Amino acid sequence: MSKRQDALDYHSTGRKGKIEVITTKPCATSRDLSLAYSPGVAEPCLEIEKNPNDAYKYTAKGNLVAVVSNGTAVLGLGDIGALAGKPVMEGKGVLFKRFADVDVFDIELDTKDPDEIIRTVKLLEPTFGGINLEDIKGPECFYIEEELQKIMNIPVFHDDQHGTAIIANAGLLNALEVIGKKIEDVRIVVNGAGAAGIACANMALTLGAKIENMYLCDSKGVIYKGRTSGMNEYKERLANDTEMRTLDEAMNGADVFFGVSVKGAVTPEMVASMAKDPIIFAMANPDPEITPDEAKAVRDDVIIGTGRSDYNNQVNNVLCFPFLFRGALDTHASAINAEMKMAAVKALAGLAKQDVPDSVRKAYGNVEIKFGREYLIPKPFDPRVLLHVAPAVAQAAVDSGVARRPIDNMERYRESLEALQGRSKEIMRVLINKAKANPKRIVFPEGEDEKVLRAAQILLDERIAIPILLGFKDEIDAKIKELGLDLGNIEIINTMRSDKTDAYTEKLFQDRQRKGVTLAEASRLIKKNRNYYGSMMVKNGDADALLSGVSHHYPDVIRPALEVIGKQEGLSKVHGLYMMVFKKEVVFCADTTVTIEPTAEELAETAILTAHKARYFEVEPRIAMLSFSNFGSTEHPLSLKVKRATALVQEWAPDLVIDGEIQANVALDPDLVARQYPFSRLKGNANVMIFPDLQSGNIAYKLLAKLGGAEAVGPILMGMKKPVHVLQRGDDVADIVNMAAVAVVDAQEASGS
Repeated sequence: MSKRQDALDYHSTGRKGKIEVITTKPCATSRDLSLAYSPGVAEPCLEIEKNPNDAYKYTAKGNLVAVVSNGTAVLGLGDIGALAGKPVMEGKGVLFKRFADVDVFDIELDTKDPDEIIRTVKLLEPTFGGINLEDIKGPECFYIEEELQKIMNIPVFHDDQHGTAIIANAGLLNALEVIGKKIEDVRIVVNGAGAAGIACANMALTLGAKIENMYLCDSKGVIYKGRTSGMNEYKERLANDTEMRTLDEAMNGADVFFGVSVKGAVTPEMVASMAKDPIIFAMANPDPEITPDEAKAVRDDVIIGTGRSDYNNQVNNVLCFPFLFRGALDTHASAINAEMKMAAVKALAGLAKQDVPDSVRKAYGNVEIKFGREYLIPKPFDPRVLLHVAPAVAQAAVDSGVARRPIDNMERYRESLEALQGRSKEIMRVLINKAKANPKRIVFPEGEDEKVLRAAQILLDERIAIPILLGFKDEIDAKIKELGLDLGNIEIINTMRSDKTDAYTEKLFQDRQRKGVTLAEASRLIKKNRNYYGSMMVKNGDADALLSGVSHHYPDVIRPALEVIGKQEGLSKVHGLYMMVFKKEVVFCADTTVTIEPTAEELAETAILTAHKARYFEVEPRIAMLSFSNFGSTEHPLSLKVKRATALVQEWAPDLVIDGEIQANVALDPDLVARQYPFSRLKGNANVMIFPDLQSGNIAYKLLAKLGGAEAVGPILMGMKKPVHVLQRGDDVADIVNMAAVAVVDAQEASGS
């Protein structure tokens, strides 16, 4: 199938187009209807009449943006008209929603009269929290934006101008840092004197570039003082007092090139004539002024970015507008001003210098992504952009005086943004905040592992934990340097020659001498098996928790921990669970990792420990003891075991909400429970699932993860005397950080602090 047909099918299959309107409140009963419309709707209307700002409280205005276009400069297509441009505007709405949870109405205006556009958009002000002007040709776009900003009391932002400028200049700042040049010293050539080109030039000037070093070009050549042909007031403001007349002349000796013009506008000869370490942002769409391959064939010191996703340093406007509006909307800003745009530039530039999450690397083919010539701008699918740009913009709105709803607690605001990205982020933030209140020492036996080192950087930076690395110091230091990390004076222990090695050996021998371990064997285990050494550190109070397994099999971690640390007194076994995080709810599944065929007593222990762990995450447990039977419907040893386990939990922990034996679908179906099992304490809303055996639990959680779209957090080990948690082979950095937070909170509880 052709790419053309793929695109047409994408837009036409099923519900036509790409967007729909959904309700956010229930409307299933007559009472709902009376509240949603007549007569209940009159109450918020009257409140807004008394206080117009209450529109942000009672309506969708505060999260609603209008994407307004007349289709005169549609991306790569030109003047195709308002109706033909509608798919692009719908697409803009998709991006707003996908990346920042901002709702959009696309509004296509069938007029080329700028004053008519201004009058129309002004009349829309009661409906929207912001206006995104899109694909309107220059110079009318400048006039429309400037006039609307004067007469409207909500943000008006022309993305084609400022979005490109913000991202390209963030890349410029980082490129200059990489090559050691100062912005006030560089000569900048901008080819393309439309909306984006002029905005790129103006933003660079705001950042410190000198007007005398700025050369703006259009299809007729350099824009110079005294030129009359093809001029307008916006070009005139950037006219240079120069004898240069052609792009070739301007490029000779230039340090920086911004291209928002046409394919092939830059020749290899022009690249060759530029200054040392030239910076090129060739952003013509869909094909750049010169490709990276063409530029690098001329010289190997060139730094280049384009607007295309198949090259590094992509200038993609999705890195800007969703997050800029998110910050503006959340502060009820009256405008998007220069300070807010500058905050976005610096936030993007700063983010590119941070370690890149594994989730982003995976999205781009598992290639190495590291700050430098080939990575100056964050990737479009980096989820951290929301958490960096929106707060920076919001803070700038507050500081510059355009925020009508200041944000008092910026850290809490970041957490609310994180929650937009999924329930798992919200849940884990609860635990991370608990961990940060009193960080504990976590020993990592796999100290040389790249993911462990990158996770250690996050743990230190966010003050979640105090990592201790086991391994050879020279190797770890070299890896830290290679990864560009700054782990300060992190503790690194060589188990072969540590001052604790002999004492640990003797202790292990004493503990295991009647279980087949000789002194020589104890020495070998302590020196060469870091899981034994790390477990001994935890047992002896030299570390508070152990986290291992990213390069080991599960038994290789848990066996040393059980032999050295052991299970809690009074428990029959240790137990394991996974927290399954769905979009709107969290379900705890146990035992999914340890006990193959548990007894009724062991199932009861699993239920009580899992309920306790759920409360770690501020989830009040409602426990379903799962079976193939419902409340005695089938008399079988397996169902009777579950029934007995339920009775034991009710005896040992009578405060817990629990029921069983019960089938999984019944445990989750309130209507079915109400009809057939009204006596059940669960009411069909279980959030803790206790499986009758390891086989069913392990299969179920993996199916939920793969087919149900749940994110699995775990495995979380329960019942150890001191905190030990096992990572999974293939866990990424975020998984390690999450499990470290779990381990810290476990350690806090164990120590009573």
